[in-house]
Amino acid sequence: MVNYSELVQRQREFFLQGKTKDLSFRQAALNKLLSLIKNHEQDIMDSLKKDLNKSEFDSYLTEIGIILEEIRFTLKNLHKWSRPRRVKTTLTGIGSKSYIYSEPYGVTLIISPWNYPFQLAIAPLIGAIAAGNCVILKPSELTPHTSKLLSKLITDHFQEEFITVIEGGIETSNALLNEKTDYIFFTGSVPVGKIVMEAAAKHLTPVTLELGGKSPCIIHKDANLKLAAKRVAWGKFTNAGQTCIAPDYLMVHSEIKDEFLPLLKDAITELYGSNPLANKEFTKIISERHFNRLTSFLENGKNYSGGKFNPDTLVIEPTILDDISWDDSVMQDEIFGPILPVLEYEELSSLINQVNHRPKPLSLYIFSESVEVQKEILDRISFGGGCINDTVYHFSSPYLPFGGVGDSGIGAYHGKGSFDVFSHEKGILKQTTKFDLPFRYPNTKNALKKIKMFIK
Repeated sequence: MVNYSELVQRQREFFLQGKTKDLSFRQAALNKLLSLIKNHEQDIMDSLKKDLNKSEFDSYLTEIGIILEEIRFTLKNLHKWSRPRRVKTTLTGIGSKSYIYSEPYGVTLIISPWNYPFQLAIAPLIGAIAAGNCVILKPSELTPHTSKLLSKLITDHFQEEFITVIEGGIETSNALLNEKTDYIFFTGSVPVGKIVMEAAAKHLTPVTLELGGKSPCIIHKDANLKLAAKRVAWGKFTNAGQTCIAPDYLMVHSEIKDEFLPLLKDAITELYGSNPLANKEFTKIISERHFNRLTSFLENGKNYSGGKFNPDTLVIEPTILDDISWDDSVMQDEIFGPILPVLEYEELSSLINQVNHRPKPLSLYIFSESVEVQKEILDRISFGGGCINDTVYHFSSPYLPFGGVGDSGIGAYHGKGSFDVFSHEKGILKQTTKFDLPFRYPNTKNALKKIKMFIK
């Protein structure tokens, strides 16, 4: 059994040696990570197939390819990011120079989820390495094959004092949270996020919480309906809807609802076939508990499309539920499955009011050709991030910060954001010794008058 206190202490001692702060060390570690992922692509895809029945296409697109691009982007920019940045100095500091130094926190704890078990473990790891930290990585016990592979890859290629993977269940997570680490990065549900934040508060440990929530997708009356249908179907039903940024529900303008829903049904058939239960590459639901929770929602509203399921394979076909109200059980919490409820609206102001009276979503999607409509929604609704005339795609850009707000999370990462999340910005003023401004001292004649000349 791993002694977590000893592990944290060993990592802290290794960190204090200063090796991880060396730019060449960080670059070498990232290059090693890049190589081992490329060399084990098939192993990763095989593990994802066993855990979630993911196709090789989905595994590469959403788990492997996005990570390879993130590492390359980080390597390309790391030298620039890690340099001290000179900033302006105030008039009262004449003769001095001001700099911001990015320094690593130390021993960091990353707790990753099961829905994208490879990508969401490695993405924050990239940022932690780039910033110069040591890492304890706790992957999800619900995807045992991927977690075991992560453990083997990291153990075989990195020293334990630098990066360690700890497998286990809830008890393991709780035990790690009881230790005093220097930063915690958690991806998962809102209820567990609250537990993580409570544990972090006992040690005053800073946190990033990547959570979820009910992300709305708005189909306005002037949208390109056919294209919107295809992009909604792809964003919602990829990974069987087990995506924190998937459209959680549709809000469709009443004037085009009857035209849009058949297009959405056709798009689902085009992407996943006429019988998704027989599609051997359609992702399964992670567990029987989640499967039962999801199938209970099928009693809500009216089944417009789909609705079939197989308890033996834990597969639920892409489903559209019509005639849904906010009081239905499917609208109470994040769905996290291949079920898409549809609400309708007539006035934009009413739609905005309905969304704003609920917890702030992680993502929001707007399908509209009107710049005025787009602007009004962006200006009046607070949410983590999103797309105009697309779904999910913002997640893939290293130039865009990704994170939630309010109930959907704290902090953002991806690209430079990942480096920044795992770095403390240390402000330094370098003062001149060639002269000394006398008005700063209280024994200077007319000191108050002189200082008021500078500070008004």
